[in-house]
Amino acid sequence: MTLDPKHLTQIQSFATTPPPSVQDRQLPLRARYRDAPDAAWVFDHARTSDAQIPAHHPLHGHVVCGEGIPVHIPVSVHQAVGGESDFPCPGELLAAAMASCLDTAIRMVANLKGIELKHLEVHASLGADVRGALMTRENVPVGFQSAQLKVEIEANSELPEAQMTALLDAAERSCVIVQTLRTPPIVQIDRYLSFPATEDR
Repeated sequence: MTLDPKHLTQIQSFATTPPPSVQDRQLPLRARYRDAPDAAWVFDHARTSDAQIPAHHPLHGHVVCGEGIPVHIPVSVHQAVGGESDFPCPGELLAAAMASCLDTAIRMVANLKGIELKHLEVHASLGADVRGALMTRENVPVGFQSAQLKVEIEANSELPEAQMTALLDAAERSCVIVQTLRTPPIVQIDRYLSFPATEDR
């Protein structure tokens, strides 16, 4: 598994020995948010684009993630509902959000606790009965009905199981995506409709 060289270069620019201190980076933020709670609000964004994949094409899409160094991701409809599955489908992007959020939460908590990690992999799996999406069975809901995360973790030095468990518990509590899925917000969809101009007769 490899990263785009320009993205890897950006990440490596933060690689120092010893690594950056999460505590040093977070202390001023904690103080700021304590004094100005409104400053703690952040909004993450993604958008789709039809610049390269026409809006009338039904099997693929294009999503842009991130604002600092945007990443362009081709998207495919899953084969199970008539697509190609040749690029990540939206469900896989959701699984990626789960895995990456828990992974980074573990990395940050380990840094805060002074635990140096030797190995870390997070696997995410989502399961759905697609009859709901295809509307072939009224009693089958639309959406994922199962979600599972698996964490493979090893510290550089031998640590008590209780310490590693406490690390994972703290990371799970602070994982935004996991906690969002457990207590989902109300999703609001704003619609902006356009119609072809018609000539006056």
